[in-house]
Amino acid sequence: MNNRPRIILDCDPGVDDAFAVVAAARWADLVGITTVAGNVSLACTTNNALRLRDLLGLEVPVHAGAEGPLKGTPVFADHVHGVDGLGGLDLPEPTSGPDSENAIEYLVETTRAEEGLHLVPIGPLTNIALALKADPSLAHRVASITLMGGSTQGLGNVTAGAEFNIYADPEAAEIVFQSDSPLTMIGLNLTHQVQVGAPEISFCQAVDSPVGAAMTHLLEFYADFYRNHLQAETGAMHDPCAVLAVTHPELFTFSPRAVSVETTGTHTRGMTVVDERGNGSDQTPNCAVAYQGEAAAIIDLIKQAIAES
Repeated sequence: MNNRPRIILDCDPGVDDAFAVVAAARWADLVGITTVAGNVSLACTTNNALRLRDLLGLEVPVHAGAEGPLKGTPVFADHVHGVDGLGGLDLPEPTSGPDSENAIEYLVETTRAEEGLHLVPIGPLTNIALALKADPSLAHRVASITLMGGSTQGLGNVTAGAEFNIYADPEAAEIVFQSDSPLTMIGLNLTHQVQVGAPEISFCQAVDSPVGAAMTHLLEFYADFYRNHLQAETGAMHDPCAVLAVTHPELFTFSPRAVSVETTGTHTRGMTVVDERGNGSDQTPNCAVAYQGEAAAIIDLIKQAIAES
């Protein structure tokens, strides 16, 4: 592909983060990876990013970032992703450690050195918020900040109204949404359209490679969670959608919206408040919100990335 978008992936691996790394390695020019506490602790997310780097043979830097939210204590999702974040996936320990433990400095300096990069945060937004606080002009140097997080119409997965990545650090999310960045939100309303299950497991089983074996394990672990905890036979493949919204935007339908984050509500903390009033609103849109995705084509791109890794 010509003109592949150049991205920095900010992540908290995480089962679906692993698929996002695979997709980014195939469909984008992956400039670097930054890690944040989210699905599991920073030590685990960074170790997982390093192990995935080795698995895929990537020559990209990995920089460790924030150990917790701007306020309060960390919230983890190890009940979904396993205590190590990758469902007990048996991968060798990393051949090297992180390139630094200052993801914030890396984000600021890298976007200064090269304008027009895409930031793709698929975990809590702590690193991105801290980078914007350190250098607000970062908002105007990047081509986009395309995040997986939030939702329209009050659809939550931690509480009735809050999605995990926003709920884990609402103050950081509000900084990002109010930063005047070229912002795109890939929320639960979109990612729930991209469901994977038995056919995708069978596909990965047929991929005769270490990557195929690893993705099989992750999908089987994911399927067990959805089956045992949600009585569902399929699960949403959240994080790769943010990567593919940058590399293949033609597969998504976006609309401009004014979005803010609730930081104080008793029942709604972490909710993304999306103004759906259209011409009746006096709010200026600050975000492109994804509403529809071509699910079959999105899944095909993920499968192709696995097969070719």
